Amino acid sequence: MQLFFIQFKRGLFPILLLLACISASPGFAQPNVRRITGTVTDASTGEPLLGVSVSQKGTTNGTTTDENGFFVLNNVPGEAIIAISFIGYHSLELPAAGQPMVVQLHPALNVLEDVVVIGYGSVKRKDVTTAIASVSMDDLNERPIVSAAQAIQGRAAGVSVIQPNGAPGGETSIRIRGTTSFNASNDPLYVVDGVPVDNINFLSPQDIADMQILKDASSAAIYGSRAANGVVLITTKTGKPGEARIAVNAQVTQNRVANSITPLNTAQYAELMDEIGIVNLPDGLTDQTDWFKETYRPGQIQNYQVSISDGTEKLKYFLSGGYLDEQGTLNAAFYKRYNFRANIDNQVRKWLNVNANVTYSDYSNNGVNTGNGANRGGVVLSVINTPTFAPIWDPENPGQYNTNFYGVNITSPLENLARSKDNKNRENRIIASGHALITFLPELSLKSSFTLDRRNAVNTSFLDPYTTSWGRNQFGEGSDNRNTNTVLTWDNVANYSKSFDRHSLEVMAGSSWTQSDYSNSWINGSHYRNGLIQTLNAANRIAWDNTGSGGSDWTIMSFFGRISYNFDSKYLVTANLRSDGSSKLHPDHRWGVFPSLSAAWRLSAEPFLQDVAWLDDLKIRGGWGQTGNQSGVGDYGYLQRYNLTRLPWFEEEYANAVPTILPANLRTRDLTWETTTQTGVGIDFTAFSSRLTVNLDYYHKKTTDMLMYVTLPPGQTSGSIIRNEGEMSNRGFEMAVNSRNLTGEFGWETDFNISFNRNRLDKLALQQVYTTARTSDVIRENVVRNEPGRALGGFFGYISDGVDPETGDMIYRDLNADGRISSTDRTYIGDPNPDFTFGLTNSLSWKNFSLSVFLQGSYGNDVFNASRIETEGMYDGKNQSTRVLDRWRIPGQITDVPRAGFTLRNSSYFVEDGSYLRVKNLSLGYNVRTNSLTRLGINRIQPYISATNLLTWTNYSGMDPEVNQWGNSGAVQGIDWGTYPQSRSFVVGVNLEF
Repeated sequence: MQLFFIQFKRGLFPILLLLACISASPGFAQPNVRRITGTVTDASTGEPLLGVSVSQKGTTNGTTTDENGFFVLNNVPGEAIIAISFIGYHSLELPAAGQPMVVQLHPALNVLEDVVVIGYGSVKRKDVTTAIASVSMDDLNERPIVSAAQAIQGRAAGVSVIQPNGAPGGETSIRIRGTTSFNASNDPLYVVDGVPVDNINFLSPQDIADMQILKDASSAAIYGSRAANGVVLITTKTGKPGEARIAVNAQVTQNRVANSITPLNTAQYAELMDEIGIVNLPDGLTDQTDWFKETYRPGQIQNYQVSISDGTEKLKYFLSGGYLDEQGTLNAAFYKRYNFRANIDNQVRKWLNVNANVTYSDYSNNGVNTGNGANRGGVVLSVINTPTFAPIWDPENPGQYNTNFYGVNITSPLENLARSKDNKNRENRIIASGHALITFLPELSLKSSFTLDRRNAVNTSFLDPYTTSWGRNQFGEGSDNRNTNTVLTWDNVANYSKSFDRHSLEVMAGSSWTQSDYSNSWINGSHYRNGLIQTLNAANRIAWDNTGSGGSDWTIMSFFGRISYNFDSKYLVTANLRSDGSSKLHPDHRWGVFPSLSAAWRLSAEPFLQDVAWLDDLKIRGGWGQTGNQSGVGDYGYLQRYNLTRLPWFEEEYANAVPTILPANLRTRDLTWETTTQTGVGIDFTAFSSRLTVNLDYYHKKTTDMLMYVTLPPGQTSGSIIRNEGEMSNRGFEMAVNSRNLTGEFGWETDFNISFNRNRLDKLALQQVYTTARTSDVIRENVVRNEPGRALGGFFGYISDGVDPETGDMIYRDLNADGRISSTDRTYIGDPNPDFTFGLTNSLSWKNFSLSVFLQGSYGNDVFNASRIETEGMYDGKNQSTRVLDRWRIPGQITDVPRAGFTLRNSSYFVEDGSYLRVKNLSLGYNVRTNSLTRLGINRIQPYISATNLLTWTNYSGMDPEVNQWGNSGAVQGIDWGTYPQSRSFVVGVNLEF
């Protein structure tokens, strides 16, 4: 055998040599192959364009222009077509003739030809018949954005985005055209590359190429039962034909608390305690600790993202990876995320396209106890409430936090931070999807896609048995909670498109199957020997009544279709229909049908407007539709459920006992879909060669059969029942304006949007009043009341009419005139819903410089500052803010701060105007262009600096007006109770492209 290979090699060599000689001879050389050179410039300014893609059409032979717009392309046949493309410009295809080639690219200002992604398809912007908002991604790489949802804030009319707190991780609350549901979710449906997901925490903002928001029911109804709160469609970046590209974005951010509240010093505190008469302090106490400086620190974010992309006409790929590390402004608070994404697209045959998309993310945080009083471990309030005379550590017990506050029930902010510093909430998520697109005819195609969405979460906590008072009380404690959720989705969508004469018809039909399988387990332990081993194997006691496992599942089956008719781009009609069946609802009411209809009339195409040269487009549109919601229902919402209670098996009488079983609810046999019906009209206006675009919308939303938990009268086997209980409405007006004010060497573009929304709870069937949101322990009353006839989240309490100059007491208004103050004197004292919200972005460019200024704000909303109950209430031994220095002390004193020990109530005294105007972001960048960089293969270097939350104008006295301790709740908004404050951020970063 070895001899055979030797002879084979000897015989192969002369053959290869002969072939090499033949191929090198003129008779066998490729005919008419040459070297093509040229320059590419901006047609409007004449400036050379760097990084323009120049390629031989249909091949991988390509290059890019240098900083002088110059390019060289080798091995080009004489009959070849040269394809030239650049982001923001119209692409060209030219024959490879004439040397050197002189190419001018025209800016793509015609936004009407932009393609807009819609549910299960796409359409040109000029042919849109529904309310769709596009979110600009232009400055995304220059802002310290942790969550993709933050990119929406202030960028889309009709979309309200707030950050309820400033904790690491960028939590956001998004409302599209108001609050739609009372108990069910008000979050929009997120669809990433065609895959519906419940949140986008896993997604790196730098991976986003396009974001569209379906605001009205006529556009969102195609997603049926999951689209009652609108839909956010996200398209991620993909590979493109041409030269391979490597992009790097690196940024470092420093965060600082934007505002602070000054506490009393020791002498002032001692004087106040003498007036209250509760705490007896020894003489000689002095200031020892600045709790603000000890608790807060400059936070930091490190964010590094890398992507590699390439492609041919048949095969394209995009790979990206990133790392984000955010250290919060509160010591010990953190958020970390690792992300990876791969997208591969292959045109296997002319009739077959396949795609694979895999996203993996691993993120973790530890959480900080906020939204609680200082006596319950709340960090933010304890910074103010902890007296400054106290040391950090107990001088008599090294390693233990000081607890000697002379009888005051309080723990210091550093001890409160220590209670959560070893906690870790970690989740990893993988979304793997693939699809096959079969084109039977140019007009007919079928797309089948399958998606796996798997999440694994592990939440652990540990508190050592020595350092903190609670840890010593429990002898140390730990927990381990795990859950796994797997969602499978299978979609099949057929599309038919046909144009004849001036008519265009598109028909889409499809089905979708989604199944979720969830399991969880939990275990708790205590009595640790020390803090060296934090896992539960080191706990001597495992909780017998707080350990277990569980599981649930649900399924949705859907059928949907759409018909769109277009006559000469003048008259447009679209109809959608979707039917959803959910396992969460009773079989007799399981299926819901959600139709929608929209139409548009392009007036600018009519003869009476065709002579108006400055008018590009004028369109009137209107729509009606219905969407559903069942997110507020448990996986077995309509069934009779039971609670199992373990008995203490270690006691002799229960040695062989089994758990007790009791009804957990009353069964709701008629439980059905919560349905939102929406009607809207709009006007789209574009003029002056697409330099001015205006969109106006008016809408009315009506939610019926609201899913609510109703409290039952005493004596029932269960305390509540879930049922279709009420009705709610929202109506509003939106305006979005885009203008290209200056074009040329100096460019100036403006985006402005403003949104007005009025919310109203119209009807409740069984329970007429819902109260919630109890804050301070000293008042023990709910501050939010919801009832028919009013907007959600209204603050309910007493009207404060100032301070009595003679007694120093707070004067509460006697509304029923019975001569005394009682609960019947309460009324509505504030409304957290804003009159309007707005956003304004100005983008300027000159030569290689770019500047973006983004303003965002809210007007007319109230905030209930419950933090002031703890920092100005003067009811016990907690330290207070310096505002109480203006308190009443002697008869006849005129002041707006009552005496120490005044009668505390939920009143208008704590309601403040939460309106604000904020410089949300300011970014300055510079594109570096040099010959030396081009020779090194570097196409782009853009260093930039950015500042977020730079300035805020507000009358609110708290740390930040953009706040809600109840997070994403629909029923409770605008309450500040020791909430994690927002930060002012300063960013330094660079964008590189090779």
